[in-house]
Amino acid sequence: MHRLEAGVSAAFLPPSPPKRETRMKLKINSILILITTVMGIGAASAHPHVWVAVRSEVVFAPDGKITGVRHAWEFDEMYSAYAVQGLGKDGKPPTSEELAPLAKTNVESLAEFDFFTFAKQNGAKLAFKQPENVKLEASDKKIVTMHFFLPLETPVTAKKPFSFQVYDPTYFVSFGLEKQNAVTLAGAPAGCSLSLVEPAPLLATDNQKLSEAFFQNMSPGADFGVKLATRAIVACP
Repeated sequence: MHRLEAGVSAAFLPPSPPKRETRMKLKINSILILITTVMGIGAASAHPHVWVAVRSEVVFAPDGKITGVRHAWEFDEMYSAYAVQGLGKDGKPPTSEELAPLAKTNVESLAEFDFFTFAKQNGAKLAFKQPENVKLEASDKKIVTMHFFLPLETPVTAKKPFSFQVYDPTYFVSFGLEKQNAVTLAGAPAGCSLSLVEPAPLLATDNQKLSEAFFQNMSPGADFGVKLATRAIVACP
């Protein structure tokens, strides 16, 4: 995982534009962690502020239809350190029970942002229902991982290509796939295949935009994060 850059002030959910930030802060109150560091000034000029390593499973039903996506999101060291602060006993990582209030609030807040998961089939966006089996875990090194299953509103046939991406449109949060077995298939019929399509490198003009002012002034509905998101595509015979 990447470390959170110095000189930033952030929470897990993206707060751009300002009205969105106010709305978010009212939701999360004191449970989501406001990360503030003062180790430098230069790094404060650019997004992102939180890093998440993604591992996902496309889940199939016995009838061969795709029912949803199961996620495991591992947070960066800095966010994890603040998330577990004051929790755990005798220097040990906190239990999932201790992290349950944070898990609940994260999921409730993420609903407004489509859980940062965007699925398509035949060019049409697919809707998800509320997450299931939500759990936060802390490793021995106190790195926090969020687990949840995101069911589709309506299961879809796997005989037509199904794709999804995980990203934050505002790029406040950087989602990146794990290096190995980042996306897998669970219960897939024989012959199904999975491919990952990496995003094209950013143009020099896009790199120059990665400043705090650019993201604060980004118009509602702007979708910068998709430019950096890997697309997972599932196809079955």
